[in-house]
Amino acid sequence: MNRAEGAVTMEANKAEGRGKGDHGMQIPGGPLDRQDSLHNMESLLPKAVKRRVYALKKLQVQCANIEAKFYEEVHELERKYAGLYQPLFDKRRDVVTATVEPTDEDCEWHNDREEEEELAEELKKKAAVEEKKEDAAPEEDPKGIPEFWLTIFKSVDMLSDMLQEHDEPILKHLQDIQVKFSEPGQPMSFTLEFHFEPNGFFNNAVLSKVYKMKSEPDDDEPFSFEGPEIIDCEGCQIDWHKGKDVTVKTIKKKQKHKGRGTVRTVTKQVPNDSFFNFFNPIKVSPDGDPDEDAEFTLATDFEIGHFFRERIVPRAVLYFTGEALEDDESFEEEELEEGDEEEQDGDDDDEGDFDPKKEEPQPAECKQQ
Repeated sequence: MNRAEGAVTMEANKAEGRGKGDHGMQIPGGPLDRQDSLHNMESLLPKAVKRRVYALKKLQVQCANIEAKFYEEVHELERKYAGLYQPLFDKRRDVVTATVEPTDEDCEWHNDREEEEELAEELKKKAAVEEKKEDAAPEEDPKGIPEFWLTIFKSVDMLSDMLQEHDEPILKHLQDIQVKFSEPGQPMSFTLEFHFEPNGFFNNAVLSKVYKMKSEPDDDEPFSFEGPEIIDCEGCQIDWHKGKDVTVKTIKKKQKHKGRGTVRTVTKQVPNDSFFNFFNPIKVSPDGDPDEDAEFTLATDFEIGHFFRERIVPRAVLYFTGEALEDDESFEEEELEEGDEEEQDGDDDDEGDFDPKKEEPQPAECKQQ
């Protein structure tokens, strides 16, 4: 794959990697020690050679700045093609929501797998026989594709982990998910829009979440630049109907008066697990480092936003049918097998030189920017 062909994927992968909190990771015995070694090596160079190395480093910074411009153009290319995809996604929404009934021509689908075709023929014959036997009036055909997005949420592990039982009745009203890219001249970002039909839970027609991105080398560490990274996100205010907010729950507590000994019951609202907490992300001060829990939450949030953008929205029907899930599982298995092979090869090469003290794994210290 050449640089242009892989550009969009590269941007997405870099954003995902940054979102997971990989940047700034410090591993004892790893990058920091290597940096010290490199600095020591650099100090041992003859003065004339060291001077030329500095010239190369200056060139490298210029390369990083050009690479940043490259990814900015990739983002513009994504925005352009998002406009070309959108009419197709709009048609998808219209079919899902029963706004439009597809024609016979629209529904023609040729399957090359003969076994599936034979099975489909058998099912058609059985269905025809059952229809003849059926005495009662046939049930009314369902409209559109019921629970299209809810089915996807329940099928994808990353999303089902966020889903609670009380979220499901709300997500039955979800009609579409769209990705919007920032306009030219604006800071790089993308927005996820969740479009809902009128429902008895909240007044919002659209729930949105903005992911802000950065595509420029850091002044202090220009050589660490590897492409765009998600640096922040902003949710939206949900206008819940009274008593329908699933992100909080009401609890009752008994309090005893110290002096009089009387007991009273008080009610208070506390946070409740829900997918809709997705629209109220945590905020970390730019001046302070997040704690471990906050860091994990941010990394997970960025990963989910990236997954919606790159996988769920473009390939929704394949996640609905489960075909995309099979592709994802196959990809993970292949990666695992390759990793196992590399590890075994490494063990063979190092046979006889194993030192338990040297090989003992070290804990990783992550630093979220």
